[in-house]
Amino acid sequence: MPHTILLAEPRGFCAGVVRAIDVLDQVLDRDEGPVYVFHEIVHNRYVVDGFRQRGAVFVDYVHEVPAGGRIVFSAHGVSPAVVQEAKDRNLRIIDATCPLVTKVHLETRKAAKDGYDILLVGHEGHDEVEGTKGEAPALTRVVDSAADVQALGTPDRPIFVVTQTTLSVDDTAETIGAIQARFPDAEIRNDICYATTNRQSAVKELAERADLVIVVGSANSSNSVRLCEVAKTMGTPAYRVDGIQEIDPAWYEGVGIVGLTAGASVPDELLEPIIEDLRARGVTTVEPVIVARETVEFRLPAELEVR
Repeated sequence: MPHTILLAEPRGFCAGVVRAIDVLDQVLDRDEGPVYVFHEIVHNRYVVDGFRQRGAVFVDYVHEVPAGGRIVFSAHGVSPAVVQEAKDRNLRIIDATCPLVTKVHLETRKAAKDGYDILLVGHEGHDEVEGTKGEAPALTRVVDSAADVQALGTPDRPIFVVTQTTLSVDDTAETIGAIQARFPDAEIRNDICYATTNRQSAVKELAERADLVIVVGSANSSNSVRLCEVAKTMGTPAYRVDGIQEIDPAWYEGVGIVGLTAGASVPDELLEPIIEDLRARGVTTVEPVIVARETVEFRLPAELEVR
């Protein structure tokens, strides 16, 4: 049975998630009446359910918000069309978009104005990708792999490349390599964020030493899913779970060392029951595996800071 836990550092909340959660937390505390959130504030079921119990109303369409109501945009960002629709309905907008996602939006918008066709490396349908693509929908193509790049036609305009912030570092490098091979003059911005990079580096360290890796994170969390994939590519059995209730104790059979990490939208309190359960099963050592110290902090939106 397990005797050691390797605990990834960093893990869990990144600065963008902390900011988005703080935004919604403050809005719920200060204002009466319903607070609407466009899509999940972050991609974690536990966090979203907690806010829903406090009265947050999560919607997928702006027209679901009564005219003149409050709407909070999630950490993943939204397209200009969504912003305009909210303004047309006279909604009070509070933008909790991660500043690193906003940076990708600004890059995309400028590239479109400067006459580029845009390749957005990312997962079609993801909230972040939908928001970024919306900056220049007629000029933007989403590519998810080297094969997607090979399937592209010959562009009439120069190419500008941006990426989703939560991708696999290694897979993205392969896709960007394919873009560079086909379009040597392409302007490339690799926008994978520091938190995604650090968590993937940490999970590689876990996978090198552990017999099993458990990643805590929701199924719709891109960065959590990528962590599990990265561990598996190292040849180590790995499972993504929302929490202890999804763990099958049979996974621990024949396992001495368990690696434990969490996606960037996961609170540490979801890991605590897993650690306590493993202690009860015989674990005597919990060893941090430190690959980086994160000190990034983002300011709250101005409309919250002045109150």
